[in-house]
Amino acid sequence: MTGAADDPAASFDPGGTGATSWTTGRIITKDLPAPNLVRLRMHVEDRQRHWPGQHYLIRLRAPDDYTAQRSYSLASDDSDPLVEFLVERLPDGEVSEFLADVAEVGDVLELRGPIGRWFRWDTYTPALCLVGGTGVVPAVSMIRAARHHGRSEQLRVVAVSRGPEDLPYADELARAGATIAHTRHEVGDRPPGPPAADELAPLLAGVELAYVCGSARFAGFAEDLLLEAGFSPEAIRVERFGVTG
Repeated sequence: MTGAADDPAASFDPGGTGATSWTTGRIITKDLPAPNLVRLRMHVEDRQRHWPGQHYLIRLRAPDDYTAQRSYSLASDDSDPLVEFLVERLPDGEVSEFLADVAEVGDVLELRGPIGRWFRWDTYTPALCLVGGTGVVPAVSMIRAARHHGRSEQLRVVAVSRGPEDLPYADELARAGATIAHTRHEVGDRPPGPPAADELAPLLAGVELAYVCGSARFAGFAEDLLLEAGFSPEAIRVERFGVTG
């Protein structure tokens, strides 16, 4: 049985006034899982508890007080003592290039979060995540939260990428039973290509909410696919990202 201290729904409401205050986070670990990706695990001062699916703002400040900030989804679940971000290094991206090329373990950054009521998942509602590329990050947070609370049966994940090298957290997704579709490579007996409505429909049985995350192009495709598979548009939550974050 899950006690109140372990159950986000029992004891807190992230996204309120406390969650919107700026604080600081120290980089504890940094690694580059792929040439265009950086993974940061950070200790956050005055940390607020969070729901899977929420995000933080990371703000950089220059000596002349010029600032740049971008939004990044959390990969960690609330039981993790650190918060985890996976950042895609974008060409001419002020924040992503700094995080990938300049930031070091021990550096302190300005953070604000957790943010996002629309895209958060309560771990109780039966849900499906349809995610693409680095859009898998909130799905990873949901997988981890579901496992921590013993509710893995409440979540289904479909992850889409061009190939194995383009899918972050591929091993963790596979261990969690995610359906993986590569558009340019086979996955077992599955031929290359994006998922189709008849492939998605069985996974939607009993699902009450669908979460879509990825590039604007992927999000449009995924939303249309869910509608084609007969899912209610009112039950679809979409989070798009682009070069400007």
